[in-house]
Amino acid sequence: MLAAAMILLGSAHSQLSDEEKRDMFLHSREDIHPVPRATSTPKPKPTPAAKPTPRPTPHPKPTPEPEPEEQPTATPKPHPKATPTPDEEEEAPKKHKATPTPEPEESKPDKIAEPEPEPEKPTPKPTPTPKPTPTPKPESEEKPSAPIVIEKSGKAEDEGYVPPPPKRGWSFFGGGPKYTYLTPSVRAAIDKAAVKKGRWKYIVVHNSGTRQGNAHAFDIYHRTVRHMPNGLAYHFVIGNGRSSGDGEIEIGNRWTRQINGGHVASDYLNNIALGICLVGDFNRDLPTKAQTAALEELIDYLRKRCGRVKGHDIIVRGHKQINPKPTDCPGDRFPLKWLNREFKD
Repeated sequence: MLAAAMILLGSAHSQLSDEEKRDMFLHSREDIHPVPRATSTPKPKPTPAAKPTPRPTPHPKPTPEPEPEEQPTATPKPHPKATPTPDEEEEAPKKHKATPTPEPEESKPDKIAEPEPEPEKPTPKPTPTPKPTPTPKPESEEKPSAPIVIEKSGKAEDEGYVPPPPKRGWSFFGGGPKYTYLTPSVRAAIDKAAVKKGRWKYIVVHNSGTRQGNAHAFDIYHRTVRHMPNGLAYHFVIGNGRSSGDGEIEIGNRWTRQINGGHVASDYLNNIALGICLVGDFNRDLPTKAQTAALEELIDYLRKRCGRVKGHDIIVRGHKQINPKPTDCPGDRFPLKWLNREFKD
């Protein structure tokens, strides 16, 4: 067909005018266009004419691609509120101005949290419970008016007072025991105290653990350091010749007031046991002869002064023989065998 067309054109070329030739060329071109121009289709695609024509339908692929791109852009717009991170960050400063109301709502639970310490108020209520605990102070233990508890028998019956021993002996000629260290003034002070029958059942012997001292020094120590309101824990002190006379017997206020001692680790024993302290450290030294002689005279006189208990004299023991807790008092070098042999039960 192309060849025939060219022949016709060549023959008629001389006879046709320029306008006719042009029309002929265009007409022939329109007829030839459908077949060969299939390859040249990509060129007219960008032209606007391709859009209204139905031909772009076979080419929906490029068109839907921009559409989904536009769709996601539209989707975030309705969901900026749902997206927490990007949209809220941008809109947060705008909304904070308009949303001061939720902030007081958060403050409301803070106000509710304030009454939470109210349950802590009952906590000081149990605090008064320990207040009755300090009642067992050493002061109450040392009150002379406290009832005397004897083992399982409860309160001791009031049997009256023990009279002091006679000043003279029992022989016809007025003889009697002679005391070297138990001077008349000491015996008078011992006799002056009002001793109830059955009040004292033990005599406990101690050493001070110091190489010097006296009743006054020990009294200050027990009041200030040991915080004993009644002071000197013993009823009697026997000196060794350094801070007081060798064999000198000193009487403490616990005897004159007839109150319990503070020399044994037992409230019960302190209430029924007299304490005698010999000045000295008998883990290193021996008691002096004057001390042992004065101790013998004092124990013998106290047994007479306090009377017998259940048909026997007051029991005499070293501190470590009766103390509930382990102790080395009255010292390893103190003659305990002599004490137990001299003052049998």
